Amino acid sequence: MHRHTALAFMSLFFPHIAAAGPSDYVFMPGVTYGEREIDFKMGTWRKSGEGRSSAASIGFGYGVTQNWFTEIYRKYERTDDAGTHFDAWEWENKFQLTEPGRFPIDAGLILEIEKPQDNSEGYEVVFGPLFQTEAGKLQLNGNLLLEQHYRSDSTQRALFSYQWQAKYRWQPALEFGMQGFGNSGSWNHWDPVTDRAHRLGPAIFGKVALGSRHAIRYNAAWLIGTSGNAPSQNFRAQAEYEF
Repeated sequence: MHRHTALAFMSLFFPHIAAAGPSDYVFMPGVTYGEREIDFKMGTWRKSGEGRSSAASIGFGYGVTQNWFTEIYRKYERTDDAGTHFDAWEWENKFQLTEPGRFPIDAGLILEIEKPQDNSEGYEVVFGPLFQTEAGKLQLNGNLLLEQHYRSDSTQRALFSYQWQAKYRWQPALEFGMQGFGNSGSWNHWDPVTDRAHRLGPAIFGKVALGSRHAIRYNAAWLIGTSGNAPSQNFRAQAEYEF
């Protein structure tokens, strides 16, 4: 891929950094037909003036078609005042829109539907496009997401958030790069700069092949808040057993 295309992609996504929860991860647009996975995610952060908040989830996913991957998660949360408790069920659906490598930028769509344990929160829906491009050994990802709550006890705005990732594919078992997450408030009326939440930091990635289509894929990041409304430090990690 041409260098100027990669630079344009970076400039589009890197100024915007997105976040919603301590265990959030960067969505990838690709789908592998017939692949099954057991997926574990966790994360922890602390915001200024607040106690520590942690989250974890365990899920099972399946590549139903060449363009559709679906996954069910059971999510948990831990806070200083409430301890560890069941938080929500989540149904995640990813749709691959382009054949990998056919165009300069691969594209996909994500649709998440979450049913919290607390009925007053209603249903949470996350939807948005996913993008990926490559330049030599450098892989770049950028996602634009809308989050909306339905049937909740209080009126909720549709929130606009972002994710990005830059990864250098050094060797399959160990790759390194950067990740970023953040939000800017309502999709049609962004919050003041001081109220936005931005965080970014170094990340590692890898895939360990176990034979017979079995593999363990992992990624982890240490994220630093770059705005007043973001957690000062956030550790997040994900491990997938693919078979």
